[in-house]
Amino acid sequence: MPGPTMEMEPVEPQSLKKLSFKSLKRALDLFSPLHGHFPPPDTESKKIRMSHKYNVEHGGIKSTFSQPPSHAKAGDQDRTQQGSGPSNALALPGPENSKDPRNGGAQTDLIVGPTIQQKGLDEGLYGKSTTIVSASGSSERNLSTSAIMERIPSRWPRPVWHPPWKCYRVISGHLGWVRSLAFDPSNTWFCTGSADRTIKIWDVGTGKLILTLTGHIEQIRGLAVSNKHTYMFSAGDDKQVKCWDLEQNKVIRSYHGHLSGVYCLALHPTIDILLTGGRDSVCRVWDIRSKMQIHALSGHENTVCSVFTRPTDPQVVTGSHDSTIKFWDLRYGKTMTTLTHHKRSVRAMAQHPTENCFASASADNIKKFNLPKGEFLHNMLSQQKTIINAMAVNEEGVLVTGGDNGSLWFWDWKSGHSFQQTQTIVQPGSLDSEAGIYALSYDVTGSRLVTCEADKTIKMWKEDENATPETHPLHYKPPKDIRRF
Repeated sequence: MPGPTMEMEPVEPQSLKKLSFKSLKRALDLFSPLHGHFPPPDTESKKIRMSHKYNVEHGGIKSTFSQPPSHAKAGDQDRTQQGSGPSNALALPGPENSKDPRNGGAQTDLIVGPTIQQKGLDEGLYGKSTTIVSASGSSERNLSTSAIMERIPSRWPRPVWHPPWKCYRVISGHLGWVRSLAFDPSNTWFCTGSADRTIKIWDVGTGKLILTLTGHIEQIRGLAVSNKHTYMFSAGDDKQVKCWDLEQNKVIRSYHGHLSGVYCLALHPTIDILLTGGRDSVCRVWDIRSKMQIHALSGHENTVCSVFTRPTDPQVVTGSHDSTIKFWDLRYGKTMTTLTHHKRSVRAMAQHPTENCFASASADNIKKFNLPKGEFLHNMLSQQKTIINAMAVNEEGVLVTGGDNGSLWFWDWKSGHSFQQTQTIVQPGSLDSEAGIYALSYDVTGSRLVTCEADKTIKMWKEDENATPETHPLHYKPPKDIRRF
């Protein structure tokens, strides 16, 4: 028969808080005789700890501070020795009320410099020791360890000085927002398209109106002038793409196929084809002569709002409201590469006229990419913090971006530094909210800039001839860290 079984006492479930307090009480019983009092600090361990910290952080300068203040003769001997031996000590100026030690006052200057070899700065053979001379007397500065850190020169390219730009002419004539702009290859006239459904042609030199063309029934979003034919192309929100013969000043061809408004337009530099992108998320490739659609470059998930073309692959580059940039193979009508670096709509792109790279503008950042592979180069060094509708770059490396709030920023292309930030002024009678820039372009020479704005005006800009690097110095700080995405 089995023996009598003993019933086990039920274990009371205890909370984590109760167990923690019980463990804490046992620890206090073990290590502290008095409850509620922390054990007295161990002065010996604190002394060891502080001594180790002192040696680690200030070991290089400890011996200098422990030396007694030298007399005048010793100071003269030191100065003669320093004069005979090479040194690249950097003297940081003290506060204004610091006195000259030779006049009997206390010196509070901090002199920092790594020792150098006999052959001088040309070979760059720096030693590793660092000295601080004369820290006696009261000083208002915080002599932190940042003053004795070895400075690493920035590898970021220094921006080239550019003269600032100024507005020298305001042209009014349109009855609606001016949305598009294109220059004639001969640089004698330029055309603008507006929300008043007209295209106006202006003289570049005088700014006078030459001609007004009507034919669209909605605002005109895109314009391009052919450099091989006497043709001008226009596209608008009325889904129409038109070819104008400038000898007869009338429409000779229309390209039908877009399902919604057409937002951008570009001409291929070597082949007689036309590219248009619009709200139907497709970039369409047209044969100029036969009016046939060659390709429908589909792949974007939202409006195609910017496009440019190149003679070599990738021959077509499009930017979209879906925040992507796509490179297209024009032969097969397929996507070559998709760039997903932007976080907002890519409303504007600008190809450099001589270098194989381009810039794209979004509300989050302005980014530079290499061509033909599309490698990301860098962001521009500051943010315009607005929707950027248009951008252009000339051969001198001046990139200009126009924002929805009327801000016009000029950038150095190589370094990404913004050297001028201006705000456009609305014409009298307009609201302050109508200070938006919708299109901008340089002329053929790159010496004049034209902006199309929401206050129904066209403004012309040029460089300030009287500006010099002395009158308008370059305020540039190298970036500490560059976002690599």
